[in-house]
Amino acid sequence: MSVTEIDQQIGIEAYVTKTEGVGGAIRRKVENFIVEEVLADGSKASVQQVSVKPPLGASEDRRRFLLCVLVKRNWDTFVAIKNVAKQLGISQSRVQIAGIKDAKAITAQHITIEGVSAQEVASVIIKDVELRPLGYFREKLSAFYLLGNSFRITVKAINLPKETVEERTQKAMVELAGVGGIPNFYGHQRFGTTRAITHLVGKALVTGDLEKATMLFLAKPSVHEHPESMRARTELWVEKEFKRAFREFPIQLRFERLMLAHLAENPTDFAGAFRRLPLKLQLLFVQAYQSYLFNRFLSQRILSGLPLNGVVAGDFVVNVERSSLPMVHTGKIVDETKLADVNEQIQAGKIRLALPIVGFGQRLSMGEVGEMQHRVLDKEGVEPQNFRVDVLPEVRCRGELRAAVAPVRNFSFDMVSPDEENPGAQKVQLQFFLLRSSYATVLLREVMKPRDLIAAGF
Repeated sequence: MSVTEIDQQIGIEAYVTKTEGVGGAIRRKVENFIVEEVLADGSKASVQQVSVKPPLGASEDRRRFLLCVLVKRNWDTFVAIKNVAKQLGISQSRVQIAGIKDAKAITAQHITIEGVSAQEVASVIIKDVELRPLGYFREKLSAFYLLGNSFRITVKAINLPKETVEERTQKAMVELAGVGGIPNFYGHQRFGTTRAITHLVGKALVTGDLEKATMLFLAKPSVHEHPESMRARTELWVEKEFKRAFREFPIQLRFERLMLAHLAENPTDFAGAFRRLPLKLQLLFVQAYQSYLFNRFLSQRILSGLPLNGVVAGDFVVNVERSSLPMVHTGKIVDETKLADVNEQIQAGKIRLALPIVGFGQRLSMGEVGEMQHRVLDKEGVEPQNFRVDVLPEVRCRGELRAAVAPVRNFSFDMVSPDEENPGAQKVQLQFFLLRSSYATVLLREVMKPRDLIAAGF
């Protein structure tokens, strides 16, 4: 089954299900895509105001970190946090999150804010952003505390009979269950669907070409973005006039304008321009390239017919916590003599197949699988040591392992019903839970099989 051009651009080259898709579209309205964060102790950040026991041992006693629920509607996570910090009059670094949430959605997540009171937080007023103090916590929040996310997503504009939608959805989920869950690809939002350049910037950084990285981020246009942005980027791509670009770039391109302000005065200091960006954003470029390479590794495995719910000699496996989270630092290579035992443990859910996220401290798989991975890197012209990123050492990436599949919990879908906004079409609401670092759009992609990712809302 063929994949879209955008899928291929981000390294997703295959489906694991053979069932025909239902089509349709997501995110026609932000209410159609709802994400609610779940912490390791089971505490859930709800979009709706509900009375809950404070999670993680939070108390009313004044401590250094105030734990809150942040609910945002149609906001980028980093931009929302920047605005919260600005209203509180504090550095953005004093606001910590467990995970990044979708921008084109309604999301609820936990955050900690250092050195502020509940009364100060109550004074924050930002359109489509709500902050709810829960209590004080002993330390700042991090990904360590995140279990995963619950999703409630409505797929609309499905041009199929009700019975066909139900049958295909059920068949696709049976196929996914057969391989242990969804293929654990990094999803489209990791790269930018309308302008999938994040990993290209990362590759340029990794290979030491700061000027190329700068021009890709600032000036490579996309036909899918706003015409004003596309025009400004195209002019900069051709003319390389940073002062003029700073005057003409749309105000909403905040991060681009931060770099341009520096380049307008220092036109050859590309490292300095990148350092104007938040460090987390700088890291995202290199991490996106790591994600692209992982997607390529996983795609090649699927296309070669190798199993996702089993191993061959040379594969990595990782242990699984009681919560089902993979313990990525427990990786070990499977020996030919242990295949039967390891595959038995995989079926029992005790361990899971893992593939490498390339970095200077992570070795590749061995055997047949390792050879496939080496071929991908050879074609890219990179090697693990490049991820020391000599031109910008603060974004160096050691690498680690990532599970090849992610289990899907609590999946359900409401009975298919007429889509009142699209006469003659159907709609269906899907609900499910995914562990942290796994992407809802990867599951949706297997069910929907969209032919046009932009039109489908990805």
